[in-house]
Amino acid sequence: MNNAAPKTPGVIAPPPLIAVGWFVAGLLAERAVPLPRPGARPLGLILGAGAALLAGWAVQTMRGANTPLSPYEPATVLVTQGPFRLTRNPIYLGGTLLYAGLALLLDRIGPLLLLPGLLITLGRGVIEREERYLVERFGEEYQRYQEDVPRWLPRCRPAMVLGSSS
Repeated sequence: MNNAAPKTPGVIAPPPLIAVGWFVAGLLAERAVPLPRPGARPLGLILGAGAALLAGWAVQTMRGANTPLSPYEPATVLVTQGPFRLTRNPIYLGGTLLYAGLALLLDRIGPLLLLPGLLITLGRGVIEREERYLVERFGEEYQRYQEDVPRWLPRCRPAMVLGSSS
């Protein structure tokens, strides 16, 4: 019996590829069945800009901690600073906001209708696997982090956002 922690999480596919697949499926669905247009391009621009800021902040935080971004490389440290204080998955949250923002910016509802499928796929095929790996890799430290920080949406705690301790 091998009790060693796995070297990587064993995700089903690269998360950006998963998102592109669901987005394209939504566009193809629109070709097969005419769907109404959401008409929310300004909201798409706002979501896209917010997504880029969040994901960029998370990427810089991980690079600053000197740990790989790729789920195909072993984690070197548990990153809990920056946006990781607010959500355990700021890059996936940013990617999801970008997906929705792009759909709105392109005035396409098909990808938005398939967004729940993307979230389920990321949850089961990527995030749950990463979390099992991180528990095995970092043990109690990661379990405490899971208890303190939500998986997706940040809790509104002004002291946490401002960096003060209470």
